[in-house]
Amino acid sequence: MLISGFDHVQIAMPSGEEERARAFYGTLLGFIEAGKPAPLAARGGLWFVGPGLHLHLGVEEPFNPARKAHIALLVPDVAAAKSTLRAAGVVVTDDDADIGVARFYASDPFGNRLEFVAEDNRGFTTTFAV
Repeated sequence: MLISGFDHVQIAMPSGEEERARAFYGTLLGFIEAGKPAPLAARGGLWFVGPGLHLHLGVEEPFNPARKAHIALLVPDVAAAKSTLRAAGVVVTDDDADIGVARFYASDPFGNRLEFVAEDNRGFTTTFAV
């Protein structure tokens, strides 16, 4: 089998928290909300699109945030991204492992871990290929 790419990434959110998701992923991070097919819209959650990424937030009950598993989002300016998130009251954390990549972590309003990586370091995983 050959995988040709990612279609979308899904993370979980609690039921009834769509407005908080819109405020964080839409307003703060700049994703655009996409429509969902009617049978899926009835389940709750939201779909967002951004440059090169389709992000689905699906309702999971009971909800448990992903605290280790995460998605990594590219940003053009790591310092500006940190500043924007901090100004919105989001706690940001630098990674204590210096691997030569400009990146940091934050959590969405539900506790899901997100990694923010400088666009200049796009594809850094291949740097460490065996």
